[in-house]
Amino acid sequence: MNITNSINNIVVILVLSISSSFVKAESLKISTIDWCPQICPKGKLPGYVIETVQKVFENSPYVLSTENYPWTRAIKLVEDGENHALLSPAKAETPNLLFPKHAIGIQRMCFFTKKESSWQYTGLTSLKGLKIGVAKDTSIEELNEYMNKNKKQFGFLPYNDTYIKKSIKKLEADRVDTFIFTYNSTVYKMNEQGVFNKYRSAGCVSIAKIYMAFTPDASKTDSVEKMIRYFDLRMETLKKSGDIEIIMKRYGLEDWQG
Repeated sequence: MNITNSINNIVVILVLSISSSFVKAESLKISTIDWCPQICPKGKLPGYVIETVQKVFENSPYVLSTENYPWTRAIKLVEDGENHALLSPAKAETPNLLFPKHAIGIQRMCFFTKKESSWQYTGLTSLKGLKIGVAKDTSIEELNEYMNKNKKQFGFLPYNDTYIKKSIKKLEADRVDTFIFTYNSTVYKMNEQGVFNKYRSAGCVSIAKIYMAFTPDASKTDSVEKMIRYFDLRMETLKKSGDIEIIMKRYGLEDWQG
């Protein structure tokens, strides 16, 4: 038997065996945030992360139920087991959650400042003396240790759908010299507000994979393990199909797998 066909048959059997263990469709409750273009609860398009998740669980034994929250609340609901999964943290942001094998995108954290500013991020030493805006409960691996040692330099705002707008206002009022957030989201929001030409990216830090992360609640262990197995099987197939590139193009973005 052809090895490729044999592997494909095993995958099909595994998917069917997982699906057959459910008598009826099971609810999969997901905490999300307003984080366009990844997650867009108010947009014409739902966001590339949401579209990817919908594709993964298409014709599955699960019925997806998504609810939008501020970031800190979204994390807690999943940590406490009130919801099954969170979209879409980096591993360092929610170390208590359970992560599947496959990521669902990437985030690139970048500094933004006024266009007329000459400042550029070139490493930790270039941050000396600056007032820096950052979202609460975000992990920026390259900066975490520096932030812990230099807390007075940082102004923390809750991450919700007003974070970027408030950060821009703080820039305008010279309450911060720069703020840091995900590149795609910040550019998307600035373009939406028609102000992108007034600001610029002043350098980026590390790129991190983002995930659909699941609750560690012991009472949900059996169902969550099945959800993670199902997710990984379907995500592996989706990544090879070319569908992710098609989804990303709808948002003017390149396939994050590259």
